Amino acid sequence: MRARIASTVLATTILSLALSAPAMADGFGKGSGAGEGLAGETNDKIVTFFCLGVLLFFVLVIVVGTVIQQRLDRRKDAHKAATMRQRIGW
Repeated sequence: MRARIASTVLATTILSLALSAPAMADGFGKGSGAGEGLAGETNDKIVTFFCLGVLLFFVLVIVVGTVIQQRLDRRKDAHKAATMRQRIGW
């Protein structure tokens, strides 16, 4: 069973690489859009700002996630404290 899965994965990988090679090689010529993406021709400034944006996005995701987690922990602790007060009360 493992040999069958391994051979299927290997065949699929080789087939996908063989079929995508002409599409990837098409962009490497001089006149066929080398260095041109969806936003047009790119330079170092565009790449730098894009990477900075990706970096800032992940920093913001971490900060927002931390704030949300802290608020949820505070709510949980308040709920636990209220439950404990009800048990001990008269």
